[in-house]
Parts: sequence; structure tokens; C-alpha cells
Amino acid sequence: MPEETLETAASESQIEEAAIADELIEETTSHAEVIETVISSLDASDTAMVSRGEGGNIWKFQYGTVEVFVQMTGEAEEDIFTVWASVLALPVNDEPKLFRKLLEMNWNSTFEASFGICDNKIAISAQRTVTDLSPEEISRAITLVAGIADENNELLQAEFGQ
Repeated sequence: MPEETLETAASESQIEEAAIADELIEETTSHAEVIETVISSLDASDTAMVSRGEGGNIWKFQYGTVEVFVQMTGEAEEDIFTVWASVLALPVNDEPKLFRKLLEMNWNSTFEASFGICDNKIAISAQRTVTDLSPEEISRAITLVAGIADENNELLQAEFGQ
């Protein structure tokens, strides 16, 4: 019995140490560092740029045939993390058909991202607060938006562009 108690205590201690190590990594790795790591893994053309200002940081990089933007207003819980990419300029041919197609895509193929209109362009975006934002969520949002935009911009342009 005493051996089992020591083994249990040792494994509990190791679990606590691992949890403390995970917390330290999370504390020392900023969201901005995670964003830059994800962008560097996706940016094959080495086009990434960042603008740092009072309103937060905005990154821009080329992914395939689209420019992708990532904005984080800060590191506090109430700050916002947003990823977006424009896929088609408005006006287009047959806007009702395009809008129906985009709504259907929002329902069944964009996951946490969605199509919308920004600055007279169709864009795909994902947005959430920084509260409990994990590195995996950052990576997924950037990858989803970049991939969906790159997959669809030429198709949408061919079908609906003027």
C-alpha cells in the first residue's frame, strides 16, 4: 500500500507540474506571437506585414490568390480577434442568386466563419473576443478564412463578376 500511495502522490505531483508548465506557456505566449507563428506557416510568398497602433495590431499576408487580414485590438478579455479576406467586389451580376448562394454556404460549409459585405466587397470573416482564446482557435480561424477565401474567390468571380 505505501508504494501505491507514493506512486499516486508522484503522479499527482507530475500532473500538477505539467499544469503549471502549461499555464506558464499560456502566460508567456501572447496571442500576437501565436498569430505571427500561424501566418508564417501559411505565408508561402513571404508577404506578411504588420501594422501596430493604438487600436491594436493588423497583419496582412497573401494566401494563394487572396489577401488575408488579421486584427487583434489587444490582449485583454474584452478585446476582439478578427480574421477576414475579400473574395469579390460589388456590384456583381445577379446579386440575389449570389446572396442566396452565400447564405447557403454560411449554413453548410463555412464552420465558424461567414460571408458578409464589407466596404462594398463580399468577404469571409471570423470574429470573437480574446476571452479564453486558445492557440488552436487562432490557428483554426486564420486557416479557415484563408482556405475558404482562396477556394471560392475565383469561382465566385467567374460566376458573378462583371
